[in-house]
Amino acid sequence: MAFSLVPVGAVGFVLYRLTNLGGPDSVCDGAVTADEVHDLLGSGRISEDKGRYSATKDFTGNSCSATVRSGLFETSEKVVQFNIVLNTGDGPGTLAASDARLFSGDAAGSVTPDVAWAVLPEGCQKGVRTEVFTSEKGHDEARARMAVAFANGVAKARSCADRKLPLPKNLPTKGVERQPDWANLCGLPGFAPAKNPEAQLDVSQQVTTGFAPIWSCTIGTNPTHDGRTKVFAITTDPRTTALTQKDGKDPAGPGRARWVAGGTLVVTCQGKDVFFSLSGGYEGPALFPDNDDLVRKFLAAGGKAIGCEPIL
Repeated sequence: MAFSLVPVGAVGFVLYRLTNLGGPDSVCDGAVTADEVHDLLGSGRISEDKGRYSATKDFTGNSCSATVRSGLFETSEKVVQFNIVLNTGDGPGTLAASDARLFSGDAAGSVTPDVAWAVLPEGCQKGVRTEVFTSEKGHDEARARMAVAFANGVAKARSCADRKLPLPKNLPTKGVERQPDWANLCGLPGFAPAKNPEAQLDVSQQVTTGFAPIWSCTIGTNPTHDGRTKVFAITTDPRTTALTQKDGKDPAGPGRARWVAGGTLVVTCQGKDVFFSLSGGYEGPALFPDNDDLVRKFLAAGGKAIGCEPIL
């Protein structure tokens, strides 16, 4: 009987270059497992860079990263960066992206070509989200799962949730860029704000295909989005922001709405806070010159679309 002898050193070299044998079982202080990193970036050896990262504290630049290296002679590197972000006073509209693929329910967040994010579970501090950036584009479902897995890991480190968030499946498609219907702007029946006849009307709109956790509509010149672009957003999941109503002390807006941040109003809808945000579009000539008319019609049409009690 013949035996094929493989040098032990060669086996060790192959295992070291192609697997995570002897590498970390988790990264970001245990918030993400090695298996979850491999699910996103593929097999290979994992290394991490934690910097000032903390799973239990909130501060600007709170991030860590993991790198997967693989290959016998030519090494490939794939990187994922994990951020923990506290959204305090900018308003939830800053999260809006009309090209997002949304997921909602117990696990709420979105995936765009640039970033996947998810909010922490119920019981955790509101306004805290986890973000995932990767060197590899695409893989939307894997990036969404990673964002939620990271949110679960952060919640565990903070001991703020009784149960884990489910991993999202079957993400909806992103919205299609098309010409606006000026009588039903952004797909909202009856949303027809006054337009500036001197403004350029060769614009397109893109709208998310779902209303939770953040519905968004972008209206701007095609194909570039510049300072003339207007963004409308409705946030139906209060976990996405630390903003709250201040017992009637917020400046009054139209009808039942109150201003809680620049460009953001809050309304009680079906017993919970819902946020309506408007941003951009101020470089001249503005497409919608009458901001009061724009706000009122957005509240009326947007509120009706999500089943809110009459706002005005």
